[in-house]
Amino acid sequence: MNRIERTEKKYQELFHQQIMASKTDPELLTILQRFIFGEVFYIGNLSDKTRELITITALATNQTIPQLTPHTNAALNVGITPIEIREVIYQLAPFIGYPKVLNAMEAINKVFESRGISLPLANQGTVQEGQRFDKGKEKQDPLYGDGMKQNMKTLPGEFADAVPRILTESCFGDFYTRGGLDLKTRELMILCALATLGGTERQMVSHASGNLKAGNDKETMLSAMVQLYPYIGFPRISNAISVIREAKLE
Repeated sequence: MNRIERTEKKYQELFHQQIMASKTDPELLTILQRFIFGEVFYIGNLSDKTRELITITALATNQTIPQLTPHTNAALNVGITPIEIREVIYQLAPFIGYPKVLNAMEAINKVFESRGISLPLANQGTVQEGQRFDKGKEKQDPLYGDGMKQNMKTLPGEFADAVPRILTESCFGDFYTRGGLDLKTRELMILCALATLGGTERQMVSHASGNLKAGNDKETMLSAMVQLYPYIGFPRISNAISVIREAKLE
């Protein structure tokens, strides 16, 4: 197939409809569609499910909420479960903040309701209130050790203990312990969110290593960056690729 044929095929698979021409910007939409669906979707080792989760991650992180509606539908169309979609967005909270997650979930939940999916979805929490630190540490240590605690130990007063504790409890205890999403997917989506945010190369170094420990090889991470390119632009992708190229198990 040529690029035009690939575009039409992939668009139909994702959105279950034929491509409709734009009435206002047909040239731009044609460039966009052929690049994303005729080219990017065919580069690398990712499944369409993973590609759509990456797209949803980028859209939520960027708060480009209108595009979340068609891509949530596309995610469901390619077999991603509602819980998987929800958990990818929930996992973003420690990285992009809760208000943005709430904005994204409002759009996603409207899609769920339009497709007859009952809300709320089944609970996926596995940790009781008093377990957040210990259970979070069980998830954190194999991937990141005590690096954050060591980095924060020179902070004054209570902050030396409070900042790393908050990270362990909120990021790892509240979210990494949840069901509905495997560790490899969580780590890959976090790396994608960090790349989307920009200016997070320091954090990406740790999470690129965390991805390797979780079982995502460099080909997978590079494939994810190519998938992100249409949504976040080349400069951020170039920075992320540099980090991934140097990533190693620590």
